[in-house]
Amino acid sequence: MANHKSALKRVRSTEKRRNYNRYYAKTMRNAIRVFRQIEKKDKAAKQLTGLISLIDRNAKRGVIHRNKAANLKSKLTKKFNNL
Repeated sequence: MANHKSALKRVRSTEKRRNYNRYYAKTMRNAIRVFRQIEKKDKAAKQLTGLISLIDRNAKRGVIHRNKAANLKSKLTKKFNNL
């Protein structure tokens, strides 16, 4: 266990950040999973804009790396264009 005040605070803040990142990463993964199962182009168009926004927000917050965000957006756009 931590011995210093700053180390105790670091443990608390790390746990809080970990939970925050887990929540937003899981939300994004679920949204991507739902998008990949869509078969109609008009419904997918509405979903894609929100999903790209969600991915960009997670990259900006540091939940995922910006290159991973770019790869995800590229793959999802490619799927959308093939519908």
